Amino acid sequence: MGRLKTLDEWLDWQESLHTQEIDLGLERVQKVYRKLFPNGVPFQVITVAGTNGKGSTITFIDSIYQQSDFKIGAFTSPHLIKYNERFSVNGKMASDERICQAFDTIEVLRGDTSLTYFERSE
Repeated sequence: MGRLKTLDEWLDWQESLHTQEIDLGLERVQKVYRKLFPNGVPFQVITVAGTNGKGSTITFIDSIYQQSDFKIGAFTSPHLIKYNERFSVNGKMASDERICQAFDTIEVLRGDTSLTYFERSE
């Protein structure tokens, strides 16, 4: 694989990867995670899960913490129109460039560990 430069190139490449059965389990993600955060995540994480209301809850939490001068990063999935909607910092959608930088980092760290489209984007 040559260096991918645009978000569209990254997403097209990721969508083409897993035409065969995927390896279930968390071991692969855990392996890459430990390379990315060898000393654990350097920030607090709030996970919002459930059937309904996740987006509203995240927006509510985001607003409260921003009003208290916290720096807030949010991830939601799926996106509605543009992939970038999945990632925001202090209410601002991530740029194509920043997402590509993150994909570059993951690509280097994963080595020969295979990741699915979903695992790469989380």
